[in-house]
Amino acid sequence: MHILFLHGAGGYADDRSLADGLGAVRNARVEYLRLPEKDMSVEAWSQSIRTRLAALGPQDVVIAHSFAASMLLHVLGAGPAAPTRAILLAMPNWGPDGWQVEEYDFQGAEPATTLALHHCRDDEVVPFEHLALNAALLPSAAVHEYARGGHQFDTLHETIAADPIFTG
Repeated sequence: MHILFLHGAGGYADDRSLADGLGAVRNARVEYLRLPEKDMSVEAWSQSIRTRLAALGPQDVVIAHSFAASMLLHVLGAGPAAPTRAILLAMPNWGPDGWQVEEYDFQGAEPATTLALHHCRDDEVVPFEHLALNAALLPSAAVHEYARGGHQFDTLHETIAADPIFTG
């Protein structure tokens, strides 16, 4: 199994330990894709993600954190080239009840990809309430909530790595 990890906005350095920790627990190779830092458009991030997804196999898992989770959702909802399973960590909701940014708001059909949403109650960046908004948007997704761990899911590597999506 191969893990493609997509870091959050401005999180290339900050998210590295999360990616490495999950890879170590799963004993899997982690590809850590560097996403655009200056162009925060859906198109710029989607293009970078889409290009890399095309090379994934059926046993591979995509893990996307924060802003990258939102952008991955746009890619998955747009077309046939998609991974079979993905984990979305601390994904913001950009709709009218979330952060209200029309450009980032996902309004497409639920992707066919098997999804798992993970969020910590004490997330200091993306409010925990976004988890319920995203669960309503993606009713087929498995939902995992944690009392502690913050935005970086501190001390939760083993718990996240035990998600059934890895064996799916």
